[in-house]
Amino acid sequence: MSNFMEKLSMKFSKIVVYALVGESGTGKSYHAKILAEQNNIHAIIDDGLLIEDDKIIAGRSAKREKTYMGAVRVALFDDKDHRDSVAKVLRKNHIKRLLLIGTSEKMVSKIAIRLQLPQPQKIIHIEEIATPEEIEKAQKSRHVEGKHVIPVPSVEVRKKYPQIFSDSMRDFFNKHNFFKIKGKGKLVEKSIVQPEFSKKGRIEISEAALIQMTMHCVNECDSEIKVKKINIKKDSRGYRLVVILDVPFGTQLTGKVHRLQQHIIDKIEFCTGILIEEVSIVIDKITMTKEEKTV
Repeated sequence: MSNFMEKLSMKFSKIVVYALVGESGTGKSYHAKILAEQNNIHAIIDDGLLIEDDKIIAGRSAKREKTYMGAVRVALFDDKDHRDSVAKVLRKNHIKRLLLIGTSEKMVSKIAIRLQLPQPQKIIHIEEIATPEEIEKAQKSRHVEGKHVIPVPSVEVRKKYPQIFSDSMRDFFNKHNFFKIKGKGKLVEKSIVQPEFSKKGRIEISEAALIQMTMHCVNECDSEIKVKKINIKKDSRGYRLVVILDVPFGTQLTGKVHRLQQHIIDKIEFCTGILIEEVSIVIDKITMTKEEKTV
């Protein structure tokens, strides 16, 4: 590790990191500001932005991207210049408590690693702080109306991202008694935006594309191994793949299965920006050549 990275890690070791996790469109950004107020957190990482005390102080918004995959890459700080610039401001501002927002525990862990932050000390799932009715309402707003929330006042979004600004919302909040009637609590303002990619419709990666990429990964590792079947499941944490293989007799499996799993995860995540939560390798059959069968 370079001296610069060592100094960076030492600086960030003093930060207490929290994380808010939930599926896309379940109201994480809406509830983030309230959660931050409750836990005396003054800085939030949300969709590529670093927000401190109601101001966008670094990063760029994933919601400004023209494609869904581009938005995922920004949210994951895939670009080195992007993550370095945010890490620099984090260090410069001496932030003590930080809230990371992501769709899965794996995503917030990856963001922490890329920003050279400690892993989250506490992970809160959206179901712990939002009612089923609130989550359902948020999902309807996202999927039917294409509305997203950025947890900063409208003046910030109007100034930096006027192209996607739509509206604002306000809540009065007291950290001891949650929501209060108007005028008897702290005013918390959030911005409603319509991302560029949602105007054109969300892009989802197809199962056929995932299957083709997985088969290519297997072939890269060992062209003699044959893919028999691939099962794909998607949940709130990401994609889970079960890859069923026929392996030639005599194949040295020690270490190869783990390398194949990691290769599939790394390749697909790098090429698409989606999160692969798990790859399970199942050996269905050991095959032999005609010559081996006659021996």
